[in-house]
Amino acid sequence: MTAHLSPEHIALIDSGVSVIVASRDAQLRPSLMRGMGSCISADGTRITVYLRPSQAQPLLDDLAAGGPIAVVFSHPPTNRTVQLKASGVRIRAVEPSDQAALRRYRVVMQNNLGQLGFVPDYVAAAFSVLPGDLVAVEFTPEAAFDQTPGARAGTPLPARGAP
Repeated sequence: MTAHLSPEHIALIDSGVSVIVASRDAQLRPSLMRGMGSCISADGTRITVYLRPSQAQPLLDDLAAGGPIAVVFSHPPTNRTVQLKASGVRIRAVEPSDQAALRRYRVVMQNNLGQLGFVPDYVAAAFSVLPGDLVAVEFTPEAAFDQTPGARAGTPLPARGAP
């Protein structure tokens, strides 16, 4: 079953929010890493997150071995957060068509983190990537949760086709 994302949740994810990607190995040991960007299809059924293999190899190994994925998308100035989960992923090389989304992501993160007092040079350095040190991880969300701090944190979002 595919998770249903409202236009509001799709817009949040598409807006260039902070991305944390997690999985686990066969012994249930967690692995996680900050994503270097993300993009979402217009209908919310296809998500791509970008990871640096130089920093995220254990996570990529867990995903490649069939571990599930959980991704938290959070807007730093407001902490508005959604978590998506899926049972599997497709890992692929970054393509030229990904570059526009990555550039846009860096600019938006500079603005978002700038609102919290981080200077643009710091953010640019934190999200810089050496050529060839980036892969794309694609998945279709199967479950979605509101994770914004507060009374609704952890509330499942309805599945597509559910009442």
